[in-house]
Amino acid sequence: MSAEVADPAPPEPWTSPGAAAQRPPRLLLTLLGDYWWQRTEPLPSAAIVALLAEFGVSDSAARAALSRLTRNGLLVTSKIGRRTFSRLSSRAAGILDDGARRIFSFGAASQPWDGIWSLVAFSIPEDNRAARDALRKQLRWRGFAPLYDGLWVSPRDHAAEVIGYLKDLDITTGTAFRASSVPADGEIPARAWDLDGLRRRYECFIAFAGQLRDAAVAGRVPPTDALIARTRVMDEWRAFPALDPDLPAELLPGGWPRADAREMFIGCYDMLGPPAALRVRQIITRYSPELANRAAYHSSELKLSAAPVASAPDG
Repeated sequence: MSAEVADPAPPEPWTSPGAAAQRPPRLLLTLLGDYWWQRTEPLPSAAIVALLAEFGVSDSAARAALSRLTRNGLLVTSKIGRRTFSRLSSRAAGILDDGARRIFSFGAASQPWDGIWSLVAFSIPEDNRAARDALRKQLRWRGFAPLYDGLWVSPRDHAAEVIGYLKDLDITTGTAFRASSVPADGEIPARAWDLDGLRRRYECFIAFAGQLRDAAVAGRVPPTDALIARTRVMDEWRAFPALDPDLPAELLPGGWPRADAREMFIGCYDMLGPPAALRVRQIITRYSPELANRAAYHSSELKLSAAPVASAPDG
């Protein structure tokens, strides 16, 4: 009688890139921001395509992402012989630095509240949908949420910034102001934000990152998995600033999980940095050995500082 063959163990959840691979341009910028941060040397485009392939992105999709980012002024391409090289533009470097400061500072401390809300009221016709969508995107990024149709609210003092957004988007049928609230402040958060759904999302992230951290401590996350897992942790965490309004402590339900989720994010990001960077260097070595050792990971503390440096002109 032959021995029964055991079913293979299911893959660990962190071996899947999750939603990151569904947006190759964003994934490409994430990888350059994490492992080629503040470097001006161009990388062989073939190496970038190979990096994206680690996440299941096809060659055609990867090259389409390179083309799109170049057209949008976020990558600068050059050629040496038949080889094409790409690097971040100075504009892209600035965007990544600003994003890093926001992502890594989010949830670090609860700011005191002055009891005053920022409100944005606007009415934008359907034929100006692009401006309306752009405004809503900016508002969500700043922690606003719709209290009523056409009236958005935030507990933070962002009114002056929003007035700038309105001017930039040439929206004349909108205004921003600050005011106290009637009825009681406690009714506004539950009405404007889905705090129960946000709590569940935080709890799912904590469970996933906790499993990953324990596996990393036990040495069960090799470099190939570390690159995917670290990128997925970053991708999932950076969604929270747009979902969580960063409400003052006095407006939050008890036992709010944001601090625990941040701790898990920072722990995984820093712990997985060395093996993930090793995998990046292995891939770059295939195409440009002399550049491979310049790929590096950066701790959350360093990324939080995001100190600007002089960058090469985008000529």
